[in-house]
Amino acid sequence: QVQLVESGGDSVQAGESLRLSCASSGDTYSTVYMGWFRQVPGKGREGVASIYRGDGNTLYAGPVEGRFTISQDNAKKTLFLQMNNLKPEDTAMYYCAAGTVSGVVNSLDLPDYEYWGQGTQVTVST
Repeated sequence: QVQLVESGGDSVQAGESLRLSCASSGDTYSTVYMGWFRQVPGKGREGVASIYRGDGNTLYAGPVEGRFTISQDNAKKTLFLQMNNLKPEDTAMYYCAAGTVSGVVNSLDLPDYEYWGQGTQVTVST
């Protein structure tokens, strides 16, 4: 089992930045890739960014590419999401996730992830 705990969510104004963190514990050696997802009420959860734990290879969703950066500190078992130039449409609950599917390097697809955190709220106002 892997436990994930997100932090860093806040209420900010458009154009500002936030850095989300995700602390992992448990059987982290089994995880191959990690990701950030987000969800707004009434809509499905969508992939934002993914990172391969092996070499740090990354994948981003179109709406955040160039503004968000996913990174990891394997020694500290922590995942990060640096979010710059935030927009009101980035408002959502952000979730950290970890996956163990063999052969998958990066993924923005929910079914590829086994472990999920409880989420941290990001609110961006105009």
